[in-house]
Amino acid sequence: MKLAAAAYPLDFLNSWAMFEAKLSRWVEDAAGQGADLLVFPEYGAMELASLGGAEVAGDLEAALHEVMRHEADVIALYARLAAQHGVHILGASGPAMAGAARPVNRAVLYGPQGVIGHQDKQIMTRFEREEWDIAPGQGLTLFDTALGRIGIIICYDSEFPLLARALVEAGAEILLVPSATEALSGYTRVKVGAMARALENQCVAVHAPTVGPAEWCPAVDANTGAAAIYGPPDLGFPPTGVLAETTLNAPGWAIAEISREDIARVRREGAVLNHQHWDEQKTRLELQVRTITHA
Repeated sequence: MKLAAAAYPLDFLNSWAMFEAKLSRWVEDAAGQGADLLVFPEYGAMELASLGGAEVAGDLEAALHEVMRHEADVIALYARLAAQHGVHILGASGPAMAGAARPVNRAVLYGPQGVIGHQDKQIMTRFEREEWDIAPGQGLTLFDTALGRIGIIICYDSEFPLLARALVEAGAEILLVPSATEALSGYTRVKVGAMARALENQCVAVHAPTVGPAEWCPAVDANTGAAAIYGPPDLGFPPTGVLAETTLNAPGWAIAEISREDIARVRREGAVLNHQHWDEQKTRLELQVRTITHA
């Protein structure tokens, strides 16, 4: 199958039709290159805040509610595009109410037959906690699809290995990593996290970031990143672990062809067997940690 990760710029939208046309072009472009699974970034939905005007888009709280106002239309558009092109799509994440007092950060997965399900971000960054008041999601979901078993770890979640490991132990072969990072340091943290999760779990990680400026919305005013698809640097995969990568901060798709059998083979026959040997850590941790003091 072919996987596609979007390095996605946020635009100030003058109308819903402008968003519909933009998203349609992006999906058509990736599908036209043979992509079977398209991954859009974290908080890519925040460009919809501009539909409320500059004042709304420039207010952290008002922007959330403006984006949520379009939720039903967004779901219908992604579902229609997935059906039209016969692809799976992880839609750009955005705020959603989940029965709590505050919004969560939610990414919805679509297939050719419609909505498959959603994943909410689990661990909030300092900005999300201290300034934006975004609530954490309640648990992880494994998606068993026609393309394979898929897990989603949104941005900061990718920096915590036990989240990805829980999905892998449930059967995940592909991890989707949508992100939105302001600085090069933040992008690097998510990149290193995604690559590490691919290495230690001997799986594929698909990293899709927002890119470029969006000064009109303080929640996503600066965006640094490059889209990429990573695998373990071992049997059947590139020695760097990088299957495809876009130029830093350049909009576009990173597209790579992968095989579920390649994932199974490297887990079975790789030069190292991180996936199998994970539990040996627990044995080692049962031994006491010794402290040696040397003056």
